[in-house]
Order: sequence, then C-alpha cells, then structure tokens
Amino acid sequence: MTLRAYAKINIGLHVIGKRPDNYHAIETIFHQVDLFDEIDLVHHDEPIHFSTNRSDLPSDTSNLCVQAAQLIQNVTGIPTGVKITLRKNIPIGAGLGGGSADAAAVLKGLIHLWSLEITTDELETMAASLGSDVPFFIRGGTAYATGRGEILEPMPVSLPYTIAVVTPPIRVSTGWAYTHIHPTAGRKGQSLKDLIMGPRVSSEELQARFRNDFEETVFAAHPQIQSIKETLLQRGACLALMSGSGSSVFGFFEEMHALDSLQREFPPSYHCSITKPFFKPIQD
Repeated sequence: MTLRAYAKINIGLHVIGKRPDNYHAIETIFHQVDLFDEIDLVHHDEPIHFSTNRSDLPSDTSNLCVQAAQLIQNVTGIPTGVKITLRKNIPIGAGLGGGSADAAAVLKGLIHLWSLEITTDELETMAASLGSDVPFFIRGGTAYATGRGEILEPMPVSLPYTIAVVTPPIRVSTGWAYTHIHPTAGRKGQSLKDLIMGPRVSSEELQARFRNDFEETVFAAHPQIQSIKETLLQRGACLALMSGSGSSVFGFFEEMHALDSLQREFPPSYHCSITKPFFKPIQD
C-alpha cells in the first residue's frame, strides 16, 4: 500500500513555560497543508526493512518510521515483517512535522496491512511515545493543541486562504530553539482557539493577533528566515508566520494571483509549495 504523510503548519505558537517533566507547555493550532511524503508498506520476510530516497536520513532504529513499526510489533506481538520505502518531499528540519507525519502514517498503515484491531484513541496514545506532535497526524486536519502538543481538540476549520509555504536550505534544531526561548506565561490575551474561530478581521489585525514565540530567537540567528516573512507580507499575505521552530514560513493569501511567480522571489535552493483554499488531505 502507498500512503501520503501530509505536512503541517503552526497557526500561532505560544510557549507557556517549562513543565516539571522538563518539556515545555505550548499552545498552538496544527493545520495540514498540501505537501506530503509518500510511504510504501509491503509484507516482508525481514522484521523491518527501511529505505528512502534521502541519503541524509538515518535508516536504523533512530528513524521514526522504524520506531513506529517496532512499536506496533512490540505492542501486538505480531511476528510479521514489513518493507518500508519512504519518498521524502517535505523539507527536513523545517518546522513542518515531516518526521512525525511519516511515523503516524506508518502506524496507521500497519494497522491495515496487518489487520490489527487498535482504536484511534489507542493509536494516539502509542503515537505520543514517539513524539509530542505525532498524535496530531493520526487524525490530521486542524486541531488546537496544548500540553506538549499532544492534548488535541479537533477543529472544524476550513481556511478560505491560499497558503504558501517557503523553506530555505536551513535546518533549525528544535532543541536549540527551546533552549533560547523566552516563555510567555505572563502575557494575556485570547487563546489561539478563540482567535481562529472568531469573526474575520482585517489583515493588519490578523497579523497582530497571531504570533510564534520562536521567531525572535530564530530570526536573530537566521535573518534569511525573517526576510521570507517580510517578502510574503510585501506580496500581500494577510498573515505570515514561521512554522514551528523554523525554518519554514507560511503566508495566507486572499488572492491567488498574488502568488504568480512566487518561486522567482527566492533563490533556487528554496522550496515553495502552495495549498489551495479549503484544502482537505486525501485519506488513505
């Protein structure tokens, strides 16, 4: 079987503070976009065989796809093997959740390939052991996330915007970003959930309402990422933000023609993708 693992953006990201378990408490809105990796799952004689089109990705047990398959095997005791082939399209280390999306796709795919009886709730619990944002990709769509990002509230949101995602050839370490973050526990304001579910507002107010707390730190270290945001706003984006801890930046556009020749605004090494209004991922 062939699966699609869709990327996500963070429509706002607030880092609330450090938790007793040394993770950070966050508030964000995850939203899937039309950019995906492809994963083939085939029955195999070996327990787990993994390959990919990217030489810079590990193929051992440090790979999340391999970890996901091992997790299913350990939980169910199933002896059947699987061959996993990953065709990577989502930029790596870019704040788009590509690795987590791949892991979730493997979890869901193996349920069908091996005819296992595991509920979606049980699968989300398993996914949380692989990474904080892996549970989101089990259901996908749009969700309000709190805790470490694993406490999810699905949201019936259909965005009327064309979404441009631009990624420079820069990898930002999430660990580094959290080390240098300045939590916003003292700031007051509406929750991201209330903001996105509220009435539509002007572009100026939309940009003022949403923020990503990682931007200040990451922009200081990588001015090229800030330049992407500025370019998207100059091109007419009604909202532009960095996704996750970077390096990708997305923009919401009300007029699709504003994105004509967008790629020409950036060097050839930059990756650009476009998601049409009211996009819904294809469910495998």
